[in-house]
Amino acid sequence: MKKILLLLAIVIAAVCLVVYLQQDDTDTKEQETKVAAAKQILYVAEDGDDENAGTIEEPFKTLEKASEEATPGTTVYIREGTYYEALNVNHSGTKADPITFEAYKGEKAIISGENTEDAEEDTALASIIDKSYITIKGLMFSDLSTRLADETVMGIYVAGNSNHITIKDNTVRNIKTLHDEGNGHGIAFYATKAMKDIRIENNLVENLKLGASEALVLNGNIDGFVISHNTVRNNDNIGIDMIGYEGTSKENDYVRNGTVDHNIVYNNTSFGNPAYGEDYSAGGIYIDGGRDITIDQNTIYNNDLGIEATSEHLKKYAINIAITNNTVYENNYTGISIGGYDTDRGGTKDSTISKNILYKNDIKGLDGGQLMLQHDTSGNKIEKNILSSSDNGIFIVNYFTANTKNTLSSNIYEKEEEKEPLWVWKNDEYTSITAFQEATDSDSNSKYTDPDFADAESGDFTLNADSPVKNMIE
Repeated sequence: MKKILLLLAIVIAAVCLVVYLQQDDTDTKEQETKVAAAKQILYVAEDGDDENAGTIEEPFKTLEKASEEATPGTTVYIREGTYYEALNVNHSGTKADPITFEAYKGEKAIISGENTEDAEEDTALASIIDKSYITIKGLMFSDLSTRLADETVMGIYVAGNSNHITIKDNTVRNIKTLHDEGNGHGIAFYATKAMKDIRIENNLVENLKLGASEALVLNGNIDGFVISHNTVRNNDNIGIDMIGYEGTSKENDYVRNGTVDHNIVYNNTSFGNPAYGEDYSAGGIYIDGGRDITIDQNTIYNNDLGIEATSEHLKKYAINIAITNNTVYENNYTGISIGGYDTDRGGTKDSTISKNILYKNDIKGLDGGQLMLQHDTSGNKIEKNILSSSDNGIFIVNYFTANTKNTLSSNIYEKEEEKEPLWVWKNDEYTSITAFQEATDSDSNSKYTDPDFADAESGDFTLNADSPVKNMIE
Protein backbone atom coordinates (compact mmCIF):
# COMPACT_ATOMS: atom_id res chain seq x y z
CA MET A 1 0.00 0.00 0.00
CA LYS A 2 2.82 2.40 0.91
CA LYS A 3 4.50 1.68 -2.44
CA ILE A 4 1.28 2.46 -4.29
CA LEU A 5 0.85 5.76 -2.40
CA LEU A 6 4.49 6.69 -3.04
CA LEU A 7 4.12 5.92 -6.75
CA LEU A 8 0.92 7.96 -6.88
CA ALA A 9 2.67 10.92 -5.21
CA ILE A 10 5.51 10.76 -7.73
CA VAL A 11 3.06 10.72 -10.64
CA ILE A 12 1.13 13.69 -9.23
CA ALA A 13 4.36 15.63 -8.67
CA ALA A 14 5.48 14.93 -12.24
CA VAL A 15 2.15 16.07 -13.64
CA CYS A 16 2.33 19.26 -11.57
CA LEU A 17 5.89 19.92 -12.81
CA VAL A 18 4.79 19.49 -16.44
CA VAL A 19 1.83 21.84 -15.91
CA TYR A 20 4.13 24.36 -14.18
CA LEU A 21 6.68 24.22 -16.98
CA GLN A 22 4.00 24.55 -19.63
CA GLN A 23 2.50 27.54 -17.81
CA ASP A 24 5.96 29.10 -17.39
CA ASP A 25 6.63 28.62 -21.10
CA THR A 26 3.27 30.21 -21.95
CA ASP A 27 4.04 33.18 -19.67
CA THR A 28 7.46 33.58 -21.30
CA LYS A 29 5.95 33.55 -24.78
CA GLU A 30 3.32 36.08 -23.73
CA GLN A 31 6.05 38.29 -22.29
CA GLU A 32 8.12 37.99 -25.47
CA THR A 33 5.04 38.84 -27.53
CA LYS A 34 4.46 41.95 -25.43
CA VAL A 35 8.12 42.98 -25.82
CA ALA A 36 7.95 42.45 -29.59
CA ALA A 37 4.80 44.55 -29.72
CA ALA A 38 6.55 47.34 -27.81
CA LYS A 39 9.53 47.22 -30.20
CA GLN A 40 7.50 48.27 -33.20
CA ILE A 41 9.18 48.81 -36.55
CA LEU A 42 7.98 51.43 -39.01
CA TYR A 43 9.14 52.20 -42.54
CA VAL A 44 9.26 55.34 -44.67
CA ALA A 45 9.80 55.29 -48.44
CA GLU A 46 9.60 57.79 -51.28
CA ASP A 47 6.80 55.77 -52.91
CA GLY A 48 4.91 55.23 -49.66
CA ASP A 49 1.62 56.67 -48.46
CA ASP A 50 0.81 58.13 -45.08
CA GLU A 51 -2.49 56.22 -45.17
CA ASN A 52 -0.49 52.98 -45.15
CA ALA A 53 0.22 50.85 -42.10
CA GLY A 54 3.93 51.78 -42.02
CA THR A 55 5.12 48.23 -42.72
CA ILE A 56 7.89 47.34 -45.12
CA GLU A 57 5.27 46.33 -47.68
CA GLU A 58 3.13 49.41 -47.00
CA PRO A 59 5.48 52.17 -45.84
CA PHE A 60 4.64 55.73 -44.85
CA LYS A 61 5.63 58.49 -47.25
CA THR A 62 6.72 61.25 -44.87
CA LEU A 63 9.10 61.58 -41.96
CA GLU A 64 6.43 63.64 -40.22
CA LYS A 65 3.99 60.73 -40.18
CA ALA A 66 6.63 58.29 -38.96
CA SER A 67 7.65 60.65 -36.17
CA GLU A 68 4.04 61.04 -35.07
CA GLU A 69 3.67 57.25 -34.83
CA ALA A 70 7.07 56.55 -33.23
CA THR A 71 6.28 55.71 -29.61
CA PRO A 72 8.80 54.23 -27.12
CA GLY A 73 10.46 51.13 -28.51
CA THR A 74 10.03 52.15 -32.16
CA THR A 75 12.68 51.89 -34.85
CA VAL A 76 11.86 53.94 -37.93
CA TYR A 77 13.69 52.64 -41.01
CA ILE A 78 14.05 55.21 -43.77
CA ARG A 79 14.39 53.65 -47.20
CA GLU A 80 16.72 54.90 -49.93
CA GLY A 81 15.80 58.22 -51.48
CA THR A 82 15.80 61.98 -50.95
CA TYR A 83 13.33 63.50 -48.51
CA TYR A 84 12.68 67.23 -48.84
CA GLU A 85 11.36 67.71 -45.31
CA ALA A 86 12.77 68.03 -41.83
CA LEU A 87 12.87 65.20 -39.31
CA ASN A 88 11.27 66.64 -36.16
CA VAL A 89 11.22 64.15 -33.27
CA ASN A 90 7.78 64.26 -31.59
CA HIS A 91 8.08 61.75 -28.74
CA SER A 92 10.62 60.55 -26.20
CA GLY A 93 11.71 56.99 -25.79
CA THR A 94 12.57 55.36 -22.48
CA LYS A 95 15.69 53.69 -21.13
CA ALA A 96 14.28 50.24 -21.92
CA ASP A 97 12.58 51.34 -25.13
CA PRO A 98 14.41 54.12 -26.98
CA ILE A 99 13.28 55.54 -30.31
CA THR A 100 15.59 55.21 -33.32
CA PHE A 101 15.48 56.84 -36.75
CA GLU A 102 17.81 54.93 -39.05
CA ALA A 103 18.65 54.39 -42.70
CA TYR A 104 17.47 50.94 -43.74
CA LYS A 105 20.23 48.31 -44.05
CA GLY A 106 22.91 50.40 -45.73
CA GLU A 107 20.57 52.25 -48.06
CA LYS A 108 21.33 55.91 -48.76
CA ALA A 109 18.63 58.06 -47.21
CA ILE A 110 19.11 61.80 -47.73
CA ILE A 111 17.27 64.50 -45.83
CA SER A 112 17.68 67.57 -48.00
CA GLY A 113 17.08 71.25 -47.33
CA GLU A 114 17.38 72.14 -51.00
CA ASN A 115 13.73 73.24 -51.19
CA THR A 116 13.60 74.91 -47.77
CA GLU A 117 12.65 78.58 -47.86
CA ASP A 118 14.49 81.18 -45.79
CA ALA A 119 12.89 82.10 -42.46
CA GLU A 120 14.14 84.40 -39.70
CA GLU A 121 14.49 81.63 -37.13
CA ASP A 122 16.52 78.52 -36.32
CA THR A 123 16.12 76.03 -39.17
CA ALA A 124 17.35 72.44 -38.93
CA LEU A 125 17.06 69.29 -41.01
CA ALA A 126 16.62 67.27 -37.80
CA SER A 127 15.38 68.63 -34.48
CA ILE A 128 15.20 67.04 -31.03
CA ILE A 129 13.69 69.48 -28.53
CA ASP A 130 13.11 68.41 -24.91
CA LYS A 131 13.13 64.72 -25.83
CA SER A 132 15.09 61.79 -24.40
CA TYR A 133 16.35 58.35 -25.43
CA ILE A 134 16.59 59.16 -29.12
CA THR A 135 19.05 57.80 -31.70
CA ILE A 136 19.59 59.18 -35.21
CA LYS A 137 21.72 56.81 -37.24
CA GLY A 138 23.12 56.36 -40.73
CA LEU A 139 21.36 59.28 -42.45
CA MET A 140 22.65 62.06 -44.68
CA PHE A 141 21.66 65.68 -43.98
CA SER A 142 22.59 68.09 -46.75
CA ASP A 143 22.03 71.21 -48.80
CA LEU A 144 20.47 73.66 -46.37
CA SER A 145 21.39 77.32 -46.85
CA THR A 146 20.22 80.81 -46.00
CA ARG A 147 20.87 84.35 -47.15
CA LEU A 148 19.38 85.88 -43.99
CA ALA A 149 21.44 87.23 -41.09
CA ASP A 150 18.82 86.21 -38.50
CA GLU A 151 18.42 82.60 -39.60
CA THR A 152 20.74 79.95 -38.17
CA VAL A 153 20.84 76.85 -40.36
CA MET A 154 21.77 73.46 -38.91
CA GLY A 155 22.00 69.85 -39.94
CA ILE A 156 21.06 68.28 -36.59
CA TYR A 157 19.80 70.42 -33.71
CA VAL A 158 19.26 69.19 -30.13
CA ALA A 159 17.97 71.65 -27.54
CA GLY A 160 16.25 72.14 -24.20
CA ASN A 161 16.77 69.39 -21.65
CA SER A 162 17.08 66.50 -24.10
CA ASN A 163 18.92 63.56 -22.52
CA HIS A 164 20.35 60.21 -23.63
CA ILE A 165 20.79 61.26 -27.24
CA THR A 166 22.94 59.34 -29.75
CA ILE A 167 23.95 60.80 -33.12
CA LYS A 168 25.81 58.05 -34.96
CA ASP A 169 27.08 57.13 -38.45
CA ASN A 170 25.53 60.18 -40.13
CA THR A 171 26.85 62.53 -42.80
CA VAL A 172 26.19 66.27 -42.48
CA ARG A 173 27.31 68.39 -45.41
CA ASN A 174 26.68 71.58 -47.33
CA ILE A 175 24.97 73.49 -44.52
CA LYS A 176 25.68 77.12 -45.37
CA THR A 177 25.02 80.65 -44.28
CA LEU A 178 25.51 82.94 -47.26
CA HIS A 179 25.15 86.16 -45.27
CA ASP A 180 28.24 87.99 -44.04
CA GLU A 181 26.80 88.07 -40.49
CA GLY A 182 24.98 84.73 -40.56
CA ASN A 183 25.45 81.51 -38.60
CA GLY A 184 25.34 77.80 -39.25
CA HIS A 185 26.14 74.49 -37.56
CA GLY A 186 26.53 70.92 -38.70
CA ILE A 187 25.58 69.24 -35.40
CA ALA A 188 24.53 71.50 -32.52
CA PHE A 189 23.50 70.79 -28.91
CA TYR A 190 22.15 73.80 -26.98
CA ALA A 191 21.31 72.83 -23.40
CA THR A 192 19.04 75.49 -21.93
CA LYS A 193 18.43 73.02 -19.10
CA ALA A 194 20.45 70.02 -17.94
CA MET A 195 21.52 67.53 -20.62
CA LYS A 196 23.20 64.21 -19.86
CA ASP A 197 24.48 61.20 -21.76
CA ILE A 198 25.22 62.73 -25.15
CA ARG A 199 26.98 60.52 -27.69
CA ILE A 200 28.20 61.78 -31.07
CA GLU A 201 30.01 58.95 -32.84
CA ASN A 202 31.38 58.12 -36.27
CA ASN A 203 29.78 61.02 -38.13
CA LEU A 204 31.18 62.90 -41.14
CA VAL A 205 30.73 66.69 -40.93
CA GLU A 206 32.02 68.54 -43.96
CA ASN A 207 31.82 71.43 -46.42
CA LEU A 208 30.01 73.87 -44.14
CA LYS A 209 29.86 77.68 -44.28
CA LEU A 210 29.43 78.58 -40.65
CA GLY A 211 29.70 82.34 -40.24
CA ALA A 212 30.68 82.96 -36.62
CA SER A 213 29.62 79.46 -35.52
CA GLU A 214 31.01 75.92 -35.35
CA ALA A 215 30.74 72.66 -37.27
CA LEU A 216 30.05 70.45 -34.23
CA VAL A 217 29.16 72.22 -31.00
CA LEU A 218 28.02 71.50 -27.45
CA ASN A 219 26.86 74.63 -25.62
CA GLY A 220 25.44 75.21 -22.15
CA ASN A 221 24.45 72.88 -19.31
CA ILE A 222 25.77 69.55 -20.59
CA ASP A 223 27.06 67.05 -18.03
CA GLY A 224 28.41 63.85 -19.58
CA PHE A 225 29.23 63.34 -23.25
CA VAL A 226 31.32 61.42 -25.76
CA ILE A 227 32.48 62.80 -29.12
CA SER A 228 34.31 59.91 -30.76
CA HIS A 229 35.58 58.68 -34.15
CA ASN A 230 34.08 61.57 -36.12
CA THR A 231 35.63 63.20 -39.18
CA VAL A 232 35.22 66.98 -39.31
CA ARG A 233 36.74 68.59 -42.39
CA ASN A 234 36.68 71.36 -44.99
CA ASN A 235 34.69 73.89 -42.96
CA ASP A 236 35.22 77.65 -42.67
CA ASN A 237 35.34 77.90 -38.88
CA ILE A 238 35.88 75.83 -35.73
CA GLY A 239 35.67 72.05 -36.07
CA ILE A 240 34.58 70.71 -32.64
CA ASP A 241 33.63 73.14 -29.87
CA MET A 242 32.52 72.81 -26.22
CA ILE A 243 31.23 76.13 -24.89
CA GLY A 244 30.36 77.68 -21.54
CA TYR A 245 29.25 80.97 -20.06
CA GLU A 246 27.36 82.33 -23.06
CA GLY A 247 24.04 82.54 -21.21
CA THR A 248 22.59 79.46 -22.88
CA SER A 249 21.43 78.08 -19.52
CA LYS A 250 20.44 79.90 -16.34
CA GLU A 251 22.50 77.51 -14.22
CA ASN A 252 25.60 75.36 -14.69
CA ASP A 253 26.15 77.05 -18.03
CA TYR A 254 29.18 75.09 -19.16
CA VAL A 255 30.01 71.76 -20.83
CA ARG A 256 31.70 69.22 -18.57
CA ASN A 257 32.58 65.60 -17.81
CA GLY A 258 33.23 64.27 -21.29
CA THR A 259 35.73 62.89 -23.76
CA VAL A 260 36.70 63.87 -27.29
CA ASP A 261 38.69 60.97 -28.71
CA HIS A 262 39.83 59.34 -31.95
CA ASN A 263 38.43 62.10 -34.15
CA ILE A 264 40.06 63.24 -37.39
CA VAL A 265 39.81 67.01 -37.78
CA TYR A 266 41.36 68.81 -40.75
CA ASN A 267 41.07 71.67 -43.24
CA ASN A 268 39.04 73.92 -40.96
CA THR A 269 40.03 77.56 -41.39
CA SER A 270 38.37 80.93 -40.90
CA PHE A 271 40.57 82.55 -43.55
CA GLY A 272 38.20 83.92 -46.19
CA ASN A 273 35.12 83.50 -43.99
CA PRO A 274 33.31 86.89 -44.19
CA ALA A 275 32.97 86.93 -40.39
CA TYR A 276 36.77 86.78 -39.98
CA GLY A 277 38.30 88.11 -43.18
CA GLU A 278 41.93 87.06 -43.35
CA ASP A 279 42.27 85.86 -39.74
CA TYR A 280 43.51 82.35 -39.03
CA SER A 281 41.43 81.74 -35.90
CA ALA A 282 39.56 78.45 -36.32
CA GLY A 283 40.50 75.73 -33.87
CA GLY A 284 40.29 72.09 -34.86
CA ILE A 285 39.12 71.23 -31.33
CA TYR A 286 38.19 74.11 -29.01
CA ILE A 287 37.19 74.11 -25.35
CA ASP A 288 35.74 77.52 -24.51
CA GLY A 289 34.88 77.50 -20.84
CA GLY A 290 34.44 73.76 -20.33
CA ARG A 291 35.82 71.67 -17.50
CA ASP A 292 36.74 68.07 -16.66
CA ILE A 293 37.17 67.15 -20.32
CA THR A 294 39.64 64.75 -21.94
CA ILE A 295 40.93 65.38 -25.48
CA ASP A 296 42.68 62.13 -26.39
CA GLN A 297 44.12 60.35 -29.45
CA ASN A 298 42.78 62.76 -32.06
CA THR A 299 44.49 63.51 -35.37
CA ILE A 300 44.36 67.23 -36.14
CA TYR A 301 45.98 68.96 -39.12
CA ASN A 302 45.64 71.83 -41.58
CA ASN A 303 43.40 73.87 -39.30
CA ASP A 304 44.29 77.31 -37.97
CA LEU A 305 44.88 76.20 -34.38
CA GLY A 306 45.10 72.50 -33.63
CA ILE A 307 43.65 72.38 -30.09
CA GLU A 308 42.64 75.36 -27.96
CA ALA A 309 41.47 75.37 -24.33
CA THR A 310 40.49 78.59 -22.55
CA SER A 311 37.46 80.80 -21.97
CA GLU A 312 36.47 83.85 -23.95
CA HIS A 313 34.83 85.37 -20.85
CA LEU A 314 36.87 87.36 -18.34
CA LYS A 315 37.51 85.53 -15.05
CA LYS A 316 36.03 82.33 -16.46
CA TYR A 317 38.22 79.31 -17.17
CA ALA A 318 38.77 76.02 -18.87
CA ILE A 319 39.56 73.80 -15.87
CA ASN A 320 40.96 70.29 -15.56
CA ILE A 321 41.36 69.68 -19.28
CA ALA A 322 43.51 66.67 -20.24
CA ILE A 323 45.02 67.08 -23.72
CA THR A 324 46.79 63.76 -24.24
CA ASN A 325 48.17 61.51 -26.97
CA ASN A 326 47.04 63.70 -29.87
CA THR A 327 48.83 64.07 -33.19
CA VAL A 328 48.73 67.75 -34.13
CA TYR A 329 50.60 68.81 -37.22
CA GLU A 330 50.92 71.46 -39.92
CA ASN A 331 48.24 73.77 -38.58
CA ASN A 332 48.39 77.38 -39.76
CA TYR A 333 48.92 79.28 -36.51
CA THR A 334 49.83 76.93 -33.65
CA GLY A 335 49.52 73.37 -32.45
CA ILE A 336 48.07 73.70 -28.93
CA SER A 337 47.00 76.94 -27.24
CA ILE A 338 45.86 77.60 -23.69
CA GLY A 339 44.88 80.90 -22.09
CA GLY A 340 42.96 83.91 -23.38
CA TYR A 341 44.01 85.62 -26.58
CA ASP A 342 43.93 89.03 -24.84
CA THR A 343 43.60 90.44 -21.34
CA ASP A 344 39.81 90.81 -21.65
CA ARG A 345 39.43 87.01 -21.87
CA GLY A 346 39.51 84.24 -19.30
CA GLY A 347 42.14 81.52 -19.09
CA THR A 348 43.15 77.93 -18.39
CA LYS A 349 43.70 76.29 -15.00
CA ASP A 350 44.89 72.97 -13.59
CA SER A 351 45.10 71.22 -16.94
CA THR A 352 47.49 68.71 -18.49
CA ILE A 353 49.16 68.67 -21.91
CA SER A 354 50.90 65.32 -22.19
CA LYS A 355 52.28 62.86 -24.75
CA ASN A 356 51.23 64.87 -27.79
CA ILE A 357 53.03 65.06 -31.12
CA LEU A 358 53.30 68.73 -32.16
CA TYR A 359 54.87 68.69 -35.60
CA LYS A 360 55.67 71.74 -37.72
CA ASN A 361 52.63 73.80 -36.84
CA ASP A 362 52.70 77.57 -37.47
CA ILE A 363 53.10 76.92 -41.19
CA LYS A 364 51.95 80.48 -42.01
CA GLY A 365 54.79 81.92 -39.96
CA LEU A 366 52.46 83.72 -37.52
CA ASP A 367 54.77 83.17 -34.53
CA GLY A 368 52.38 80.80 -32.80
CA GLY A 369 54.95 78.02 -32.58
CA GLN A 370 54.00 74.55 -31.46
CA LEU A 371 52.58 75.44 -28.06
CA MET A 372 51.13 78.77 -26.89
CA LEU A 373 50.56 79.86 -23.31
CA GLN A 374 48.50 83.02 -23.46
CA HIS A 375 46.74 85.23 -20.88
CA ASP A 376 45.84 83.90 -17.41
CA THR A 377 47.26 80.39 -17.26
CA SER A 378 48.00 78.71 -13.94
CA GLY A 379 48.63 75.29 -12.47
CA ASN A 380 49.03 73.57 -15.83
CA LYS A 381 51.37 70.62 -16.47
CA ILE A 382 53.17 70.26 -19.82
CA GLU A 383 55.02 66.98 -20.04
CA LYS A 384 56.30 64.25 -22.34
CA ASN A 385 55.36 66.05 -25.57
CA ILE A 386 57.46 65.96 -28.75
CA LEU A 387 57.72 69.34 -30.45
CA SER A 388 59.13 69.88 -33.96
CA SER A 389 59.28 73.49 -35.10
CA SER A 390 58.29 74.95 -38.46
CA ASP A 391 60.66 77.10 -40.53
CA ASN A 392 60.78 79.89 -37.91
CA GLY A 393 62.21 77.53 -35.26
CA ILE A 394 59.67 78.46 -32.55
CA PHE A 395 58.77 75.77 -30.02
CA ILE A 396 56.91 77.48 -27.15
CA VAL A 397 55.56 81.03 -27.00
CA ASN A 398 54.27 82.89 -23.94
CA TYR A 399 53.90 86.61 -24.61
CA PHE A 400 51.79 87.24 -21.48
CA THR A 401 53.10 87.61 -17.95
CA ALA A 402 49.93 86.42 -16.18
CA ASN A 403 51.40 82.95 -15.97
CA THR A 404 51.83 81.19 -12.63
CA LYS A 405 52.66 77.71 -11.39
CA ASN A 406 52.84 76.17 -14.87
CA THR A 407 55.36 73.33 -14.95
CA LEU A 408 57.18 71.61 -17.80
CA SER A 409 58.76 68.18 -17.66
CA SER A 410 60.32 65.59 -19.97
CA ASN A 411 59.48 67.34 -23.23
CA ILE A 412 61.45 66.64 -26.40
CA TYR A 413 62.37 69.45 -28.78
CA GLU A 414 63.49 68.25 -32.19
CA LYS A 415 66.98 69.43 -33.06
CA GLU A 416 67.51 70.40 -36.69
CA GLU A 417 70.92 71.71 -37.66
CA GLU A 418 69.67 74.31 -40.16
CA LYS A 419 67.33 76.03 -37.65
CA GLU A 420 67.97 78.29 -34.70
CA PRO A 421 65.57 77.25 -31.95
CA LEU A 422 63.44 79.78 -30.09
CA TRP A 423 61.46 79.65 -26.85
CA VAL A 424 59.49 82.67 -25.57
CA TRP A 425 58.62 82.84 -21.87
CA LYS A 426 56.84 85.79 -20.25
CA ASN A 427 57.68 87.83 -23.34
CA ASP A 428 61.43 87.14 -23.18
CA GLU A 429 63.17 85.16 -25.91
CA TYR A 430 65.64 82.29 -25.44
CA THR A 431 67.65 80.58 -28.14
CA SER A 432 69.00 77.68 -26.10
CA ILE A 433 67.19 75.05 -24.12
CA THR A 434 69.48 75.70 -21.15
CA ALA A 435 68.52 79.38 -21.03
CA PHE A 436 64.85 78.45 -21.36
CA GLN A 437 65.10 75.93 -18.52
CA GLU A 438 66.70 78.52 -16.28
CA ALA A 439 64.07 81.12 -17.13
CA THR A 440 61.16 78.80 -16.41
CA ASP A 441 62.84 77.09 -13.48
CA SER A 442 61.36 73.97 -15.03
CA ASP A 443 61.77 71.43 -17.84
CA SER A 444 65.19 70.42 -16.50
CA ASN A 445 64.88 66.82 -17.65
CA SER A 446 63.79 67.64 -21.21
CA LYS A 447 65.94 67.11 -24.31
CA TYR A 448 66.88 69.01 -27.43
CA THR A 449 67.56 66.16 -29.84
CA ASP A 450 66.29 64.24 -32.86
CA PRO A 451 63.35 62.05 -31.70
CA ASP A 452 63.86 59.75 -34.71
CA PHE A 453 60.38 59.45 -36.22
CA ALA A 454 59.73 56.57 -38.59
CA ASP A 455 58.53 58.81 -41.47
CA ALA A 456 57.19 62.14 -40.24
CA GLU A 457 56.93 63.70 -43.70
CA SER A 458 54.42 61.00 -44.63
CA GLY A 459 52.50 61.38 -41.36
CA ASP A 460 54.03 58.42 -39.53
CA PHE A 461 55.16 59.74 -36.15
CA THR A 462 56.01 56.36 -34.69
CA LEU A 463 59.35 56.41 -32.91
CA ASN A 464 61.92 54.01 -34.25
CA ALA A 465 63.04 51.26 -31.91
CA ASP A 466 66.39 52.93 -31.22
CA SER A 467 64.95 56.43 -30.67
CA PRO A 468 66.91 58.24 -27.94
CA VAL A 469 63.68 59.52 -26.36
CA LYS A 470 61.43 56.48 -26.61
CA ASN A 471 61.66 55.66 -22.93
CA MET A 472 61.04 59.24 -21.88
CA ILE A 473 57.47 59.47 -23.13
CA GLU A 474 56.17 55.99 -22.45
